[in-house]
Amino acid sequence: MSSIELEGVTKRYPGGVQAVSGIDVEIGSGEFVTLVGPSGCGKTTTLRLIAGFERPTEGRISIGGEDVTDLPPYERDTGMVFQQFALFPHMTVGENVAYGMEVAGEYTGEEIDARVAEMLELVELPEVGDRRPEQLSGGQQQRIALARALAPEPRALLLDEPLASLDKKLREGMQVELRRIQREVGITTVFVTHNQEEALTMSDRIAVMNDGRFEQVGEPETVYDEPETRFVADFLGTANVFDGTVSAVEGDVATVECGDATVRAERRDGVGSGDSVSVVVRPERFGFVDRSGGADSGKNVFEGEIAFRRHLGSSVEYHFETGEGRTLVIVRRNGADRRAVGERVTVGVPPEACRLVEA
Repeated sequence: MSSIELEGVTKRYPGGVQAVSGIDVEIGSGEFVTLVGPSGCGKTTTLRLIAGFERPTEGRISIGGEDVTDLPPYERDTGMVFQQFALFPHMTVGENVAYGMEVAGEYTGEEIDARVAEMLELVELPEVGDRRPEQLSGGQQQRIALARALAPEPRALLLDEPLASLDKKLREGMQVELRRIQREVGITTVFVTHNQEEALTMSDRIAVMNDGRFEQVGEPETVYDEPETRFVADFLGTANVFDGTVSAVEGDVATVECGDATVRAERRDGVGSGDSVSVVVRPERFGFVDRSGGADSGKNVFEGEIAFRRHLGSSVEYHFETGEGRTLVIVRRNGADRRAVGERVTVGVPPEACRLVEA
């Protein structure tokens, strides 16, 4: 287990294309960190820089306290799993798992055999050592690729969208398995994905990338509930966004005039009257409000009509249209607060559930 540190890392390609722009991050020993962002944001380039497949134009990369900036991939002692697994079709599963150890030339035949057996047990495929990769399912091949990467006991594990080619059910199952294996081994892991759900459910921390930079790095719950930028709010999950101007700040609450609506939100340091801001509200923070008694408990309330309803299994998504033409997305637990399309309702959200970010 080793830490990974990137200091001021920049990657420019010929023609002036800058894929990574001065990023800084420290990944702790045994930590699982996910780089997430849209296509072309620089996340795969960042992983390739850590692996040594790319050299930074500027900056420093260290693994386990050792400066590896100028070292080739085979001297960095990292394990890599690719999107397409890249198993050797002419080798058996056992030979694939043993490959990295044999190339290293540091193990006896008995040590290799024992390690291969250990790795196949770890990925819960102890009986497939004599098969060819094409005789395995996609999920099984993914596990073997992981076993091959872990067999030489690398200092860090690098995963480049290894679940992208799997179907939804298998991918969800492999998310659990991959995290189980990572925790059991305790290896420092950097995982790249464009799938927000994978990033939120698998990681100790996530780094949201945009245009070659880290927009926000933090624990999944924090990044989701407390986005620091509008990009993070929009990219990571669904967000209801109100753009407007701060009209007043009283205590811990800022009042924002958003044209068709006035929204009260939790105050953010550095925000004052006259500032242009966006208010972010996650769909699950809205609730239906019974105003027959006139009580709304200080919530921001909106009146309108259910225009669309979508069943998501454990939850239900509603598209709610206000009288001013704004559409809000609301998610409620399945079986609670059931509403029908066309029904007139009132929804509310407390100020502390409304997040201020720069416009």
